[in-house]
Amino acid sequence: MQKVVGIIGGMGPLATVDLMNKIIFHTPAKKDQDHIHIIVDNYSQIPDRTTAILGKGTNPTPFMIQSARLLEKAGADFLVMACNTAHFYFNAVSNSVSIPILNMPLETARFLHEKKLRRVGLLATDGTINTKLYQHSCISYDIHVIEPDVQMQTEVMEGIYAIKAGNLDTGFLHLSKAADKLRDSGAEAIIAGCTEIPLVLKSSEQMTIIDPTEILAKRVIEIATETVKELIEV
Repeated sequence: MQKVVGIIGGMGPLATVDLMNKIIFHTPAKKDQDHIHIIVDNYSQIPDRTTAILGKGTNPTPFMIQSARLLEKAGADFLVMACNTAHFYFNAVSNSVSIPILNMPLETARFLHEKKLRRVGLLATDGTINTKLYQHSCISYDIHVIEPDVQMQTEVMEGIYAIKAGNLDTGFLHLSKAADKLRDSGAEAIIAGCTEIPLVLKSSEQMTIIDPTEILAKRVIEIATETVKELIEV
């Protein structure tokens, strides 16, 4: 029997839809009934994670806990969060429910290790960069993470918020420029460490883009269809 996945969504709405699309696309289904049962709380009123981490906004933890408990009550067997920066609050949200939550940065680090990548660039929000979510996940696998410099990071944030506002072309211009600089700094691949970024940046002959959302989607399918026996403890 398939497990039911709950998505703590709305962070942002486009990223939530992107995660759902990837789960659906990668599921080996021949008919509607073969697809995974997904319950989504597109709770876009959850306060901005980066602003809160920088001490300038409302703490999103109670909102995220509310969403997690709602999804658990609705019948989800395990949860995922469609936002990288939200994983700063992972432990608090995880401890608020009795069902497991997948950790996207950790799943990404395992993927990089399996692909034998040792130097990767990171494009992400100020919150994700400053809290070292990906750096801490990668360090145990001896993977070096190259971070943007201050000027480049400003460009990244402008690109991310452009995408959140629906301006995908503007977002692409900012983010592709930053990705090129990371590649020139020796990155073998670029982690798209914000769920908006893969909406505009794709892998090419010149650059490999690592999409944590896609990695998470494939892991969701494995667990929901019981092709793995249990969740890996975090």
